[in-house]
Amino acid sequence: MEYSPEYERSHQTQNAIGILVPSESMMEESNTGYMTQSFIGRAVFSDGSPRYRYPSEPVSGDTVRIRIRVARGNASAVVLVVESMRRVMSIAESDNMFDYYEASFTIDDSPVEYYFIIHCDYKVYYYNRIGVNQKYYPEYNLRIIPNFKTPDWAKGAVMYQIFTDRFCDGTTFNNVENNEYFYLDSPVRRVYNWSKTPDIKGTVEFYGGDLQGVWSKLDYLQWLGVEVIYFNPLFVSPSNHKYDTQDYDHIDPHFAVIVNDGGKLLDDGDNDNSHAAMYIRRVTDQANLEASNQYFANFVAEAHKRGMKVILDGVFNHCGSFNKWLDRQLIYDNVPGYEKGAYRDKNSPYHNFFKFYSDNWPDNRDYDGWWGHDTLPKLNYEDSPELVEYILGVARKWVSPPYNCDGWRLDVAADLGHSEEFNHEFWRKFRQAVKEANPEALILAENYENSAKWLRGGEWDSIMNYEAFMEPVTWFLTGMEKHSDGYREDMRNNSDAFFGAMLYHLSRMPHQSMLVAMNELSNHDHSRFLTRTNRRVGRLHTNGANAAGEGINEAVMREGIVFQITWPGAPCVYYGDEAGVVGWTDPDNRRTYPWGSENRYLLDFYREMLHLHRSYDALKTGSIKFLHGQYGALAYGRFDDTDRFIIAVNNNDGSCVMDIPVWEVGVSAEETLIRLVESSDQGYNYCAEVYRHEKGVISLRLESHSVIILKNVPKGLM
Repeated sequence: MEYSPEYERSHQTQNAIGILVPSESMMEESNTGYMTQSFIGRAVFSDGSPRYRYPSEPVSGDTVRIRIRVARGNASAVVLVVESMRRVMSIAESDNMFDYYEASFTIDDSPVEYYFIIHCDYKVYYYNRIGVNQKYYPEYNLRIIPNFKTPDWAKGAVMYQIFTDRFCDGTTFNNVENNEYFYLDSPVRRVYNWSKTPDIKGTVEFYGGDLQGVWSKLDYLQWLGVEVIYFNPLFVSPSNHKYDTQDYDHIDPHFAVIVNDGGKLLDDGDNDNSHAAMYIRRVTDQANLEASNQYFANFVAEAHKRGMKVILDGVFNHCGSFNKWLDRQLIYDNVPGYEKGAYRDKNSPYHNFFKFYSDNWPDNRDYDGWWGHDTLPKLNYEDSPELVEYILGVARKWVSPPYNCDGWRLDVAADLGHSEEFNHEFWRKFRQAVKEANPEALILAENYENSAKWLRGGEWDSIMNYEAFMEPVTWFLTGMEKHSDGYREDMRNNSDAFFGAMLYHLSRMPHQSMLVAMNELSNHDHSRFLTRTNRRVGRLHTNGANAAGEGINEAVMREGIVFQITWPGAPCVYYGDEAGVVGWTDPDNRRTYPWGSENRYLLDFYREMLHLHRSYDALKTGSIKFLHGQYGALAYGRFDDTDRFIIAVNNNDGSCVMDIPVWEVGVSAEETLIRLVESSDQGYNYCAEVYRHEKGVISLRLESHSVIILKNVPKGLM
């Protein structure tokens, strides 16, 4: 999304800090011996992973096995409640610490909600997505959505977001030229100094990054550990960000191939784009458009050869005033083979693609713009079945041969259409079209609000994970709002707020959606995370470019990286974050990748962490459990049947000690723990060190701004 202050203010989400991890004071002590200092409520666990729900993504007609873990010998009875039906569960398996209760039932096409009732020492407890409570909260029941499957390749996949104009200039022959056309209120400018920071009016600056540049860096991306490339928009557009689509059918030749070039540039002072002969030829000539599409198809094929996926950015809520259907800039007006645009001619075949408020033709400026911006005309789906079918055709085209893209990221997806009812109707059709063309394609949506209504199996696969990743991590580690527009001391180091927000927002997300959610620290719409570590409020026009790199804390950045690679979902690196790029919010967050001037220390750390993430299924698809929280410090675990990880973070300015109940993720008395990585203000190291626990609890001393990852070592291996 191209940032709009009005849009952001209207879509503010409050941090959910009212729902906390279940209080230990309401739990009874366990009598198992091994967990004598613990509470039975901490032992109880179930989620949507195959260990506790099999099959994890069932289809109608499946018999689903549900399990729940409780402290061994503590429960007198466990009941599974499915809708209004109660099933007494039986012990299917036990180990030294836990009993695993099990029950099964058969599902049809209807969504199913379930929760557990646990009887223990004449008391009754309830368990659902927010854990154990003595009160039942039905809104947090676990949920099965039959026939809802997200692509396995995307679960925990390492993604890399590329803002193409700023990543790498592979060839200068396709670069935008000075005065090639007039955009917004300025002639466009070609930037010759790759290292120059963007101007405040950076939307008219073009640095020349292109697909050839990305192709030339595929070896680098593989070395880094990238599995999925997510491109900001690539379709023909007059802006460097390309969120104002001009032609959904073609890759922009400025990013690909210009085989038929030439024509006059605009004279100084001329703002009439009907005179922009070079631009018109470059973006309307069929030879250029077809060659660019073929180049992109070849690029995707090369990425696939390397085992990498490619996701496109789809901007379907609005287009741009340059769009060939509207053609306010008269780019297509006199070009053979193109119909008249709806701005120019009332009888245009695209008339009902837009909502006009008057009869002022030709050159009707009175049309509906997204958030009132006439440069971003809103697409009028409700009044145009033809538009609906056209966009569904676009959705199919790019995930089908010869392009074979692996999914879509959907810009401002909740805003599409003029009603919520139609919005859902459209995304259901979109999903059907995409999945029929490519069943393994991923559909991710940008949405700043509660997305539960779209994550019911028939619309989006998942979301850009603001609510259950970027925002809680940013608040806890930096106290900053994600645009660097505000600082809240009460949110920094607030582990209760962190766990509360995460628990609340994760509880509204289906398990299969959580595993493919895009977890970012930075992106093209917000300040760079490394800049947020300076805890300074401001933007480019108030503070200047240099201030974005002043007072930053790389140790806090490394904490954020560890959160990113150990949290459920798909870690998505915004190009340059790994190299130490800083920047205020748009346009400063779109600085170029600093080839040859990378922060190698940070880059090597990021690479090691991404490869660590890729090496263990427990970090990609395993369960998560919150283990400990105190001021400025917290710990959580990721685990599956094979591996258990403990992640401990101290964001305080001084050292702290945490007692972490590692038994909660299944670390047994016979197992030890080994440190895989430690990072702090003093730097980081990967020197393995053995840690031992006492009766399932490990006492850790962490230095300031530090993070430690521990992993179990099975008995007999130490």
